[in-house]
Amino acid sequence: MRTDIFARLDREPEPPKIETPRMSRHRIALFGGTLAFYLAIVIAVLMSSWLVTLDWKVMLFRPYQQWPEIHAFLDYYVVLGQRGPTAVMVACWLGWRSWRQHTLRPLLTLGASLLLLNATVGAVKYGLGRLGPHYATQIGSAELFAGGDIFPSGHTANAVVTWGILAYLAATPRARRYLSAMSAVVSLGVGLTTVYLGTHWLSDVVLGWAAGLLILLGLPWCEPMITRAENWIFAARERLSARSRLVPAPPVAAGDPQPVPAGQPAAAEAARDQVRPPVAADSRPAAVAVAVVTTAAGSRPRAHTTPPAHQGHPARSERTPVTPAGSRRPPHADRTPRGGTAPARPVAGG
Repeated sequence: MRTDIFARLDREPEPPKIETPRMSRHRIALFGGTLAFYLAIVIAVLMSSWLVTLDWKVMLFRPYQQWPEIHAFLDYYVVLGQRGPTAVMVACWLGWRSWRQHTLRPLLTLGASLLLLNATVGAVKYGLGRLGPHYATQIGSAELFAGGDIFPSGHTANAVVTWGILAYLAATPRARRYLSAMSAVVSLGVGLTTVYLGTHWLSDVVLGWAAGLLILLGLPWCEPMITRAENWIFAARERLSARSRLVPAPPVAAGDPQPVPAGQPAAAEAARDQVRPPVAADSRPAAVAVAVVTTAAGSRPRAHTTPPAHQGHPARSERTPVTPAGSRRPPHADRTPRGGTAPARPVAGG
């Protein structure tokens, strides 16, 4: 059992049962109503209706001059709608969740939502080409098709999608309610902040809210594609892991025993015995000891030969014995060498 501080960072044994949102009748009705509202805003701006007049009234009111004391705070608060910082923050949190839950769905869902945001909002921005309040040329004009790129508000739509995706991916209904309220407050504040700073018309912000909500409501239609992408990524990872586990066999010189797959000891022994070189008659002794080796596969005799003699020196059995000159026995006064005459012994008595 691990006892270090990193033991608390272990992944969950099983991913939680997160219900994937589906396109229910209620969601389809909300999507249809939001789409109709979106089209109504676009048509109202194109016709230079009362909505454009309201845009000019708010712009000429100059909120940043009415309440200058909050200008410094709102300059930092509007960063919550910028795509780069918010995408990094949310991606870090969703990446942690993906690692803990053994799934790529949170990150893939964030990527799909940002891709839809760039495609839809960007297309309308550059298609209508509306200029911002600071670059307006004619009072009361909608300032369309003039090379601008502010309609709808990208900050507002990005705030709705980036923070709303946390509520969309919530694991419990309670967390979904809290995160939905939080994302609504943040996106509402970001939109009004752009109006306060004079970087967007009021209609830009309203259309940005609708654009972000359309993406969140339509995400369940992208779930099958997200699932297929996740399965493809995991399959590719398994293929790469299988390739990395295949270690190439080392080269085998001519005459050496060939490698035999594991699990076939009998075949390995037979192959080794077949490729063993013959024993030379002049360099090895004639005596060969045969030992019976009992293996798990059965009993069979295995021939063991004595190791070859060291190169450059003859075997001990082939050396000529050296006989020392003379007898090895120490000299004795009473003993006579072989082949000699024994000295006369004195006779006892008189």
